[in-house]
Amino acid sequence: MPEVIDITAEEVRQIDSAYADMIGSLRVKYSEEDDVQMRAAFELAKKSHWHQRRKSGEPYILHPIAVARICAEEIGLGPTAICSALLHDVVEDTPITLEDIETQFGERIATMVNGLTKLEKSTQEESQQAANFKKVLFTLTVDVRIVLIKMADRLHNMRTLGSMPVKKQFKIAAETTYVYAPLAHRLGLYAIRSEFLDLCMKILDREEYDAVARKLQETKKSREAFIEEFTKPIIEKLDAEGVKYRATGRPKSIYSIYNKLKKKQVPFEEIYDLFAVRFILDVPAEREKSACWNVYSIVTDTYQPVTERLKDWVSVPKANGYESLHTTVIAEDGRFVEVQIRTERMDEIAERGFAAHWKYKGVKSGPDVYERWFSSVRDILDDPNGDTVEFLGDFRANSFFNEEVIVYTPDGDVKMLPKGSTALDFAFSVHSMVGYSCQSVLVNGRIVPLNYELKSGDQVKVNTNKNQKPNQDWLKLVKTGKAKSKIRQAMREERRAKGEFGRESLQRKLEKLGIRDLEPAYDKLAKRYTNNSTLDLFYGLATEKYSVAQLLKPYEIKEGKLEALPEEAVEAPPPAARKRNPANRIIGKAKLLINGEPGDQFDHSLANCCNPVQGDNVFAYVTTNAGMKIHRINCPNAENLMANYGYRILRAEWISTTEHRFVVDLRITGLDRGKGVIEELSHEIGELGLNIRSLNISGEDGFFEAKLSLFVYNTDQLNLAMMRLKSLANVATVERLDRNEER
Repeated sequence: MPEVIDITAEEVRQIDSAYADMIGSLRVKYSEEDDVQMRAAFELAKKSHWHQRRKSGEPYILHPIAVARICAEEIGLGPTAICSALLHDVVEDTPITLEDIETQFGERIATMVNGLTKLEKSTQEESQQAANFKKVLFTLTVDVRIVLIKMADRLHNMRTLGSMPVKKQFKIAAETTYVYAPLAHRLGLYAIRSEFLDLCMKILDREEYDAVARKLQETKKSREAFIEEFTKPIIEKLDAEGVKYRATGRPKSIYSIYNKLKKKQVPFEEIYDLFAVRFILDVPAEREKSACWNVYSIVTDTYQPVTERLKDWVSVPKANGYESLHTTVIAEDGRFVEVQIRTERMDEIAERGFAAHWKYKGVKSGPDVYERWFSSVRDILDDPNGDTVEFLGDFRANSFFNEEVIVYTPDGDVKMLPKGSTALDFAFSVHSMVGYSCQSVLVNGRIVPLNYELKSGDQVKVNTNKNQKPNQDWLKLVKTGKAKSKIRQAMREERRAKGEFGRESLQRKLEKLGIRDLEPAYDKLAKRYTNNSTLDLFYGLATEKYSVAQLLKPYEIKEGKLEALPEEAVEAPPPAARKRNPANRIIGKAKLLINGEPGDQFDHSLANCCNPVQGDNVFAYVTTNAGMKIHRINCPNAENLMANYGYRILRAEWISTTEHRFVVDLRITGLDRGKGVIEELSHEIGELGLNIRSLNISGEDGFFEAKLSLFVYNTDQLNLAMMRLKSLANVATVERLDRNEER
């Protein structure tokens, strides 16, 4: 809840100025009536938030004004969205109700504000954040502007995250990477997506972020001079032909550069395509394609193209509507430069995604590319009883893909599916019932496995059998969110049907014992035995996983209610609160503070997925049955845990000690001279006084790959070891591994 402090006269002037600037940033024309309504929304929001402040200390009303400005200036939304953005927190944080909003501003704005209002805290939801996000997506097919305002809200929160506690920063950044960045990508909001990922990296991996940012700053002048020299001959030719254009050159985002450095395992200085040169053409819609290819010819006549890097999204736009020609050419000094060619319309769509389509309805791709995606989201949302965390995973599966495959039914109808979709995905895309009863699939006249990956041009036929039913293994055979959601839905229905027999047997026993109010009894048993799932409770009874007598053994009947027996009356403390068992697999003498308290009083162990080492930024995650796990902040699983289970995350920090050794895994590649590689690696590690736990090495075609497990005391030793190994003449890359299974 925002802090309560009166607003000063100077802050009132600041607020009014911010509102005026926001109105001045509107890209769309608006009527006098719109102006009156936006002013009314502003006045109501200002009055409602008058005594509230953000964690930074500034008046709270500046936040909705900033969100409205992002909507207006960076996304390009109009007056209705501006009103909704200004009012987006009043129902959640003030006495104003949705009925008040509808009375003053109408049903549309009330609907949008409702979509932006978080759900009330609910003990029934395993993940409140996932439930809130699911609520927003329910409104996606009603009015996409709700989601666009939500994106603006999250962007401003990320830009001002510095005043929040560190734990909160990690949680919000993880949510943003896990959910909002892929959503921005799917809606074509590339600028916002890039900023999301950069801001998240700044919080979750600050050291690497600062290193790349510093290198970019150091090379800024030389880079700008290079771009000017590179574009000069192209510009001369464009001017000679009378082409109307504008040229820009800017570095790629810090996040994308870091990923490229990590993937290629080379120094910053050896990444040549750090920046993209963009030519944006001002031509009528009917001449767009020919104009882009004409400029492509000029560029490739000037510089040698790398033909395999040509990407033609002008002829076939991306699944999210993105249109552009991308080519990579070799400059005179040997550098690789990416050149992007697009029109003003394409650029606006590339920058503002779906929001720009309102302006270009009926032009080429129009909003139809989104309608296919909206339809797939509707399919995922079509299961009201679905698990919210599973839903979020299905949504991400539908949001991350960049490309599509085009396949055909036996009748010649076109089906577009995400690249990587399988034959079984196709069956579910035809209709849910076709998917449920899919027995076999023919591709181009030949039977293929259900997990066959579809290719563009395939003709696909599904053979069905009414006795066929989905099973757990099918989840491994599909890629699309729709197929996964429908398979889970079918399996839940089957479990529910079987579980009805278990429910009836439990009901009979409870009624015989004199219990009439059955639901609280069901909930109490479900909480104890099945993590709050009555469906699993009834199914377990039906399949004889346990008996009614076994379930009721720890309970007695008092006044017609199910009560725990005295020795069971106090529930076992949650894993986070248990004293550790000396025999438990914990981190020995390595010292931690967990939520500011000595870690050795808690049951905890290091997570195997990321192998934290003393000195790594870490957090504690409270599991359901294995105590607490200590994860690195940049663990592969961190985004999922923080985004979906933020309430289980605890702050953790190391207490300096050199008493405990940690295992860390490295992958080393380099030139295989035929002998001495193992001796050289072992000698270098021995020089540092470190012990090797294991070393596996293989060679092929003159190169070797080694997987090395070391004992180290902290990240300083680890970094020194990696630096020394990299300095060896025949070593090309040294990389820290995250997962044990990669060893």
